[in-house]
Formats: sequence, C-alpha cells, structure tokens
Amino acid sequence: MIFWISSYPKSGNTWLRILLASYYYTNDGIYNENVLKNIDQFPQKKYFSGFNYNPKVPTDTIKFWIKAQEKINQDKKLRFFKTHNAFGALNNFDFTNKENSIGCIYIVRDPRNVITSLKNFYEMNNDQAIKWMTNKNQYIYDVHKFEKDGFSDFQFISSWETNFESWKIQKKIPIKIIRYEDLLNETYAVLNDVIDFIHQTINSKDKIFKDKIKNAVSSTLFSKLKEKEQQEGFSEAPRSKVGDKKIPFFNLGPKNNWKKILDQDLKDKLNNIFEKKLEELSYK
Repeated sequence: MIFWISSYPKSGNTWLRILLASYYYTNDGIYNENVLKNIDQFPQKKYFSGFNYNPKVPTDTIKFWIKAQEKINQDKKLRFFKTHNAFGALNNFDFTNKENSIGCIYIVRDPRNVITSLKNFYEMNNDQAIKWMTNKNQYIYDVHKFEKDGFSDFQFISSWETNFESWKIQKKIPIKIIRYEDLLNETYAVLNDVIDFIHQTINSKDKIFKDKIKNAVSSTLFSKLKEKEQQEGFSEAPRSKVGDKKIPFFNLGPKNNWKKILDQDLKDKLNNIFEKKLEELSYK
C-alpha cells in the first residue's frame, strides 16, 4: 500500500522525504543520498511500463494512474511515495483511491516563502510565479525528460490553495498535515509525531527509536545538505532553461524569509490573494 508524502512544489517535501528515508532505510538514521531512492516520486516512467499511452501527449498517462498503483501494490508491501499532484480526478481519472493508498503526510508552507523557491527552481519572475500559484489548471512536467524519452512525469498540481484543500478535505485516507515552518523550528518533535502517525495508521507495533530520529535530524541540517550538493551535486536538482547547467536545489532554506526578501508591493499582493488561508494556517 502507498503512503503519500504530498505537497505543493517547493514546500519542504524533499527534506521530509530525506528525514523519513534516513529513519526508515538506514540502521543508524544517518542520511546518505542513496537512501532517498527508497522514496520515489509518483508518477515516473518506470511505473507505466506496459501501458499503452501516447508518449507525445504529456497528459496521456493520467488514465493509468490507478492501474500503475495497482501494479505497485501487487506485493502488498508498504511504500512511501512523494507527489505534488492534487487529490481528486482529472478528466474523470482519479489520482488515487483507498484501495491503493493507506495514508498521507501533507506538508504545507507559507506561500510567501513558496514563491521565492518557485522563482529560483523554475526561473520565473514575480508575475509569472503569482500566475502559477493561483492557476487552478496548473500542471508540471519535465521538459528535458519529455524531449529525451517521451515521458514527462506529468503532475496536475492546480493552485497552491486548491492543492492544499484537495488533500485536506478528502475522506478516503487518513492524513496528517504539518507546516514546513514547524518542521524547521521543531524538527525532532515534528518528525517524531509524523513517525508516530505513520505507525498508528499502518497498525505497526514497532518501537520508535529516538536515537535514529536524532541522527536523522542532525545529519540533514540544511547547511549540510547544501554543502553536500555543492561538493557532490544532487540528483534531483533541475536543469536551467538556458544552457545545460543545474540550478541549486538547496537554495535559501531557513534564510528564505519573506519579510526580509519580498518588496512591499509583492507582500501586499500575496497577503491579499492568500488572506483566508494565511489566517487558517496561522501565518498572518
């Protein structure tokens, strides 16, 4: 069964994956990039092998979302998967269902900080990023992969608000929502709560190992991840639209503070656009 690690893009999903991979797929909780391979992204080309989709149409795999998950779940093993996909259906094709999913951790981030990360990752300006975050029909796919081998990792993300709401209001699977800011400020406590929720959801009687959590937290500090990327690279770093260089994945981290980075005009726009959700999530 699939346990989702879900979020809107640039909301801390990869860091949460790194923490969970360090805890669940090492003996001591100490992170190395190889363990991240244990928590894959869905969709990916390998999960659609054998399905008759049109490689020239990025959206054509959506009709096989459920069948691909059924194929993944044939051995009945628990697997974590990252996704940015909104919960629900696209063109009447469900993203997932309760027969294939057992639970979800959803990580949400203040949209005023999301926008800075989006601009870096996707090489956008302010207006483009705002349009992106408010577009209920927004999707993402990997242009480089699409041009190379005809598969795009297409995901329907919708808008920042709709993505969050789609997972929050669904009733098909248990969900725990965490804020990126809380994970940043209280990493040990939040990670412990997340692991406890996972164990309760899957009815696991396994002991929670505090030392492994401590090691996972200390070995995945942002400064260490950034230094490691600078020295060795990071497999999930995006390629620039200009040339073939890679854009740093671990960019600002804790230094991404909208109060200090954004100009007043952009602050006002974002506060107005996301007013209700900022209040709901205690971001005001």
